[in-house]
Order: sequence, then C-alpha cells, then structure tokens
Amino acid sequence: MTGSGLDDHGFIAREGSLGLVPEEFAAVVDAARTRIAAAFGPARLHSAYLYGSIPRGTAVPGVSDLDLLLALRHRPGAADRADARALEASLDADFPQVDGVGVLLHDRATLLSDLERYDLGWFLACLCTPLLGDDLAARLPRYRPTSLLARETNGDLALLLPRWRAQAAAARTAPERRALCRRVARRIVRTGFTLVMPRWGGWTSDLTASAEAFARYYPDRADQLRRAAAAARTPTADPAVLTLLIDDLGPWLATEYTSVHGHKTPRP
Repeated sequence: MTGSGLDDHGFIAREGSLGLVPEEFAAVVDAARTRIAAAFGPARLHSAYLYGSIPRGTAVPGVSDLDLLLALRHRPGAADRADARALEASLDADFPQVDGVGVLLHDRATLLSDLERYDLGWFLACLCTPLLGDDLAARLPRYRPTSLLARETNGDLALLLPRWRAQAAAARTAPERRALCRRVARRIVRTGFTLVMPRWGGWTSDLTASAEAFARYYPDRADQLRRAAAAARTPTADPAVLTLLIDDLGPWLATEYTSVHGHKTPRP
C-alpha cells in the first residue's frame, strides 16, 4: 500500500487548514467569512467550510476558484439559493485573485445522515476546512480508502453523462464551454482516481497525482486521464476535449467503475 494521505492509523487524513491558505488569498477568505455570517446569520447557518486548492495551500492567483460549503439548519430553499448566488457573485467580482466562486448548500441533517455517510459526510470530514461554527466532522466517523467509499463517492458517473451531453450541446460561448470543461474534467479525474484508490491504498486531491495513480492500473487509458487532468487545471473551450471526456473516456470509466465497485446507493 502506498499510504499517501493517510494518518498513522490508516485513516484518510483531513486535508487543508486555514494556516495553509496562501497570503494572496487571505483577504478573500476573510471576506467570505464575514459575508457568509452577514448573509445567513445564526438562525440559518450551522457552520461553513472551505475546500479545494485554497485551504490546501496550492491555489494559483487568477486561476484557482474559491469553494465553500455551507451547512444550514434547515433544508435549503429558494431564498437560501438566491443568497448563495449573490455571495458567489460579490466575492468573484471583488477579488480578482479567484477565478470563480462556488457555494454548496446542504442541511445539517443530510450531511450527518446514514445515506450520506460515505459521500457528503466523508467530503466534509476529510476534504473541508472549518471556517465558521461548530465542526460537524466531530460527529462523523473516520474513513479508510475502501471500495465502499469509492462506490458512494463516485459510483454515479453514468447518471451524469446525459446531463453533461445536454449542457455541452447548449453551450454557445467559449466561457460556457470552459466552465463545463473544468467541471467535467475534475469529476472524471476524481472518478478515475477513486476507481483505483483501494488498490493504491491512500488519498490525494492532487490532479496530477490522481492521474498517475490511475495510470499504474490502466495504462491503456492513462494518456486520456492525463489530458483530463490538464483540462481540469487549465480548461479549454475546444469541443473535441469535451467530446473525449463525455463520449469516450466517461462512458468507459462509468462501465469499469460499476464493474469494480458497483452502483452508488440511489438518492430520493
């Protein structure tokens, strides 16, 4: 076993911390904390988290985006989603060092539910850095890089492919295609990595490392996943790249994933 990304007991170590936030991004993180608290308040917000390259300390100014997870006290509604979109727009407009802002909304009960224990629960406990409020990770288990975790995190790729095809067909501008390319490529690389994660024996969020771990076990598809990793880091508007991801690598990966790990537990 490689053991990368694991603690001394073989559990996936929580990645990221506020202490790792690069100096160039400190102001946007501070603003996010202040604006989240002001927009949602204690009646709605239980806790807030950072995830992605900024809390991992690998963000690049002008290239990396700001990713946030808000745990609400109630199921998100239209007003919550509107406030989240306004928060995204204001932070993106005011801080040129970030290339886009994304806010995920989930309620506390869902994040702690049995159904989400090996998906959203794992995501919060292992990939998210506390920003505001009491950390829900204290109420979640420790996680190992198992087939169960692989199944529940990315065992639904086949369900995403039709949606991506429709979005690709509807994309009319280069910015729309680049945004879709980034989103699709990231998910493809993550899925390629978690396909081999139990055999590789560890965890990484690094796109290049993910592609190289995959390449050990699937050399015939290695170059395609490396191209996906490159597109995730530097998205392109080239339709041929989206075609590769959605109509070639994606369907193969979905089939192989199901064969190895099974289908993700259906959601309501």
